[in-house]
Amino acid sequence: MATTSPDSGDLILLEPAKPGSPVAVVTINRPAALNALTRSMMISLAAAFRRLDADDGVAAVVLAGRGRSFCTGVDLNVAEEVFKGDVKDPAANPVAQMELCRKPIIGAVAGFAVTAGFEIALACDILVAGRSAKFLDTHAKFGIFPSWGLSQKLSRVIGPNRAREVSLTCTPITAEMAEKWGLVNHIVDDSQVLSKSIEIAEAIARNNRNLVVLYKSVINDGLQLDLEHARAIEEERAHDYYNGMTKEQFASMQKFIKSRSSKPQSKL
Repeated sequence: MATTSPDSGDLILLEPAKPGSPVAVVTINRPAALNALTRSMMISLAAAFRRLDADDGVAAVVLAGRGRSFCTGVDLNVAEEVFKGDVKDPAANPVAQMELCRKPIIGAVAGFAVTAGFEIALACDILVAGRSAKFLDTHAKFGIFPSWGLSQKLSRVIGPNRAREVSLTCTPITAEMAEKWGLVNHIVDDSQVLSKSIEIAEAIARNNRNLVVLYKSVINDGLQLDLEHARAIEEERAHDYYNGMTKEQFASMQKFIKSRSSKPQSKL
């Protein structure tokens, strides 16, 4: 696994959680600018997730920001370079690539997740927040139109009335509010955000990797549908999954289950 993403310098880091680990850690590494994004960083971040999706050695991904913020969105000093470009360009859209990534993504959010940074957080499958975490949508404040999904995703997570207030008043969501509203899974001390996120990723990595990928897909695809059609997708994919299994695979499953039953359970 490479340590930096192409053309990023050292602003987007990509490394294993520890040597030989199936957990990859992607770090937005521009702490002096509170991890504000330039167009080249956006391209590099998108490329990192494309590479991780294709890497069979990676079972789960942790996304973090270096320093006092997770990501404060687009660097407004270079806003024209970003927004005058093709906003539909998938190569410069990390959220699109995160949504296409089949591996579970755990967001390690300490400090600010602002606007595009908030949208990146919403593209994660699981969120761990530090006590300092604040989620803030400033699109309305600066006259920037959302294009990475925040206007649609946030209301589906915290409810439309709360989402309207958050986005139209540009009011921050604290870590405590985020947990209460179901936006984040865990709150920990800032110093523990990365380690807790890696712990969750490692718990995922211990499971059947193929099933994890398929399970993430059926959950996320089902969320786009009403319950009746979502359940139909689950049933159809389950039918295809079991029909595709050989006797040897069923025997291997039974052997694995027996071996796991004698081991101590995960503390998660």
